Amino acid sequence: MKPPMFWYQDRSFLALLLTPLGALYGAATARRVNKAPTLRADIPVICIGNINAGGTGKTPTTIALASHLTEMGQTPYIVSRGYGGSLVGPVQVDPKVHRANQTGDEPLMLSEFAPTWVAKDRAEGVKAAQSAGATVILLDDGFQNPTVHKDLQIVVVDAVKRFGNGRAMPAGPLREPAHVGLQRADLLLAIGPEHARSTFMPELPDGCARLDGHLEPLPTGMPWGNLRVLAFAGIGHPEKFFATLKGLGADVVRGEALDDHQPYTDAILKRLETEAATRGLIMVTTEKDAVRLPDSFRPKVQVLPVRLTLTDWAPLDAKLAAIGITPR
Repeated sequence: MKPPMFWYQDRSFLALLLTPLGALYGAATARRVNKAPTLRADIPVICIGNINAGGTGKTPTTIALASHLTEMGQTPYIVSRGYGGSLVGPVQVDPKVHRANQTGDEPLMLSEFAPTWVAKDRAEGVKAAQSAGATVILLDDGFQNPTVHKDLQIVVVDAVKRFGNGRAMPAGPLREPAHVGLQRADLLLAIGPEHARSTFMPELPDGCARLDGHLEPLPTGMPWGNLRVLAFAGIGHPEKFFATLKGLGADVVRGEALDDHQPYTDAILKRLETEAATRGLIMVTTEKDAVRLPDSFRPKVQVLPVRLTLTDWAPLDAKLAAIGITPR
C-alpha cells in the first residue's frame, strides 16, 4: 500500500476522523511490547527498527552496520521475519537458491552482505543464527516485537518525512506514538539531506543518543547525465529514488511508483518493457526491487544501489562498547 498523503499533512479531517482507531492501534502496540521476552540470546542482539510504517532506511542501515561489525572482527548474522516470503523458517537465505517470494525481498538482498536467516518466529531465528556461528545478531525490524531481548535498539527515521502527522495508523504513519517508542531506543538515526537533519530536533529521552546519516548512490559506471529513463520502484517512498536519479542528472521521463514489496507480475513487466521500448527509455530500479525481478528480466534493467554514510560513528561505537562489542 502507498502511504496516504494525509499522513504527512499537519491538518487533515480524515486523520482526525481516524484518530480513535489510531489510539486503539497504539494501545495494542503498547500491550504487545510490554510483554516479557521469551529469549535472551548468549550473544548481543542489535535491533534495527522504526516507529514509522516503512520507508525509513532500515535496509541500508543494516548493510552499513553489518559491514562495520565485520571490520571490527565480529561475525554478524542478520535475522528477519521475511516479510512477503512464504518460508516459515528458520532457514538461512541462499541467494543462489531462494527467490524473493520465498524469503522476502529485503532478506534476499541482505544475504549478499552477511549471513541472513528468515523466521516467522524471530526467537527461533535468533537461536538458529547463534548456533550457526554468529557473534552478534542484527535483528531486521522487530522494534515492536517483544519475543527477543535486545541489547541495543536503533530507531531509523527519514529526516524529511520525520514522524509525519504524529498519529498512529491508520490516522498517521506511526506504529506507536513517537515519544513512547523513543523511550525504548538507544539510538535515533535520522537519514536525509543535511538541511533536513539540521532542523529535525525531536526531544530524546535520557540514554538515547543521536546519529545522522545520508544515502549516497554508488558509482556504477553508468553515465546518468541527461540519460532518459523510465524509473520504477516498489519501496516505502519511491519518490526518494526518483529524486536521487534526478540529482545524478538523469532525465526521469516517468517514474512508476508501485506498492512497497509489490510482486512484479508478467503484466507489469510487459507494460514497463513496452513503454521503455516505445519511448526510447532506459529502465532503472532499486536494489531491493531488482531481487524481485525474474532472472530473465534483470539484464534489461539498470540498478542504482545506495549506501548509508554516517556523519559520525562515535555515538554508535560508544553504544557498541557498552554491550561488549569492541574491535578484535
